[in-house]
Amino acid sequence: MTRRDWLGAVLAAPVRAARPPNIVFLLTDDQRWDSLGCMGNPVVRTPNIDRLAARGVRFENHFVTTAICVSSRASIFTGLYSRCHRIWNFGDSFPPDVFARSYPALLRRAGYRTGFIGKWGIDGGAMPSAAFDYFRGFQGQGRYFPDKSDPRRHLTAVMGDQAAEFLAGCTGDRPFCLSVSFKAPHVQDEHPDQFLYDPADEDLYRDVTIPVPETADPRFIAALPVSIQRSEGRRRWGVRFSTPALYQRSVKGYYRLISGVDRVVGRLMDLLARAGFDQNTVVIYSSDNGFYLSEHGLAGKWFMHEESIRTPLLIADPRLPPAGRGRRVRQMTLNIDIAPTLLALAGVEAERSMQGRNLRPLLQGEVRDWRREWFYEHHFRSNGWIPASEGIRTERWKYIAHIDEQPLFEELYDLAADPRERDNLARTPASSARMEALRARRQAWIRNLEAWRPGAPWHEPAGSGD
Repeated sequence: MTRRDWLGAVLAAPVRAARPPNIVFLLTDDQRWDSLGCMGNPVVRTPNIDRLAARGVRFENHFVTTAICVSSRASIFTGLYSRCHRIWNFGDSFPPDVFARSYPALLRRAGYRTGFIGKWGIDGGAMPSAAFDYFRGFQGQGRYFPDKSDPRRHLTAVMGDQAAEFLAGCTGDRPFCLSVSFKAPHVQDEHPDQFLYDPADEDLYRDVTIPVPETADPRFIAALPVSIQRSEGRRRWGVRFSTPALYQRSVKGYYRLISGVDRVVGRLMDLLARAGFDQNTVVIYSSDNGFYLSEHGLAGKWFMHEESIRTPLLIADPRLPPAGRGRRVRQMTLNIDIAPTLLALAGVEAERSMQGRNLRPLLQGEVRDWRREWFYEHHFRSNGWIPASEGIRTERWKYIAHIDEQPLFEELYDLAADPRERDNLARTPASSARMEALRARRQAWIRNLEAWRPGAPWHEPAGSGD
């Protein structure tokens, strides 16, 4: 056979499609971007998550478009801004046509074995247990010690057991997507101890003193609008951070909860390897929103400061070449990008109306034009205890509009010069042109989002406020 004959035979032979990868999507609750060792935190111990980052890609500027669990989780499922999926409150539920366009529904339709474990997050109506092959979700917050017969067994460890059960039912004949939605490191609201960590982690951080952030100084809360000074975020600050001893206790509890998640991540990685799934399983790690640790005199999330809206995102794809692992990506990514990315990894076409972007080009190191701004919105109906806000985040600038304040209260930060958001430039004469441009961008985003229709192609508003 000549070389030409051999080449012709190869080209004419049928091509066997590569088996779609398995997907494990790990989502924590209230975990800020800088609370991992691999993201530069010198105190918190997360060796298993750090190893995951070394095998994959770290997205260093990952954000949520609404910083509250119910709306953010709906955005993660659907790839939509909150104005479009319309999940604002804990009593809201997915309309059937919206959930049908979510990543779990589309992956199952494409032949994936799907599993969901943990905090469902959208609490109106019944949970869609029949829409998954394996479902161990719960509504509401859940309890950190759910088993009365084993009162020291922590919820995070229980969820690890459930993940092991799901993996034991998987075979090499059908790809799977397992979504594990942790409660940790969310507090147990109304419990006097708040951060209810696994007793196994009691000794962690015992001899460490956690530095207090500069913006915990009282002058920073005093610079915010009255509605925030009187908000639930300030009330919870009093419960968690208002004395030096309480601050140390709370932050150490927060870190212990994260270390408990890390232990389960290590267990899952071992299970994947023992089952032979590790070489064809993509693992994604993120969170539904960030968390104030006394910055700006606040606790919780909700508002648009970095501590509230910025979360970790790690993607470890074993199919990446060695040179592509351990990279850091600087482009801005969003929670609405997760659904289209999971679908792209599986080779499943995303809905045209999804507003997030497929992150595979960034994951694979391809240089391309990327977003320069995005829109933030928070309209949780709370009778004023969580004030509403909207804003624009560019690579350099952040504009925040506190829309419940009359007159409108605005914030403007130059993130290149002031990454901790200490100096509000909104009322300085030198910022007047910048403020006008960003106000116009906010209105452009609102018009585009309110014109959105299911099934119709989505386009971000042209231009940028940067």
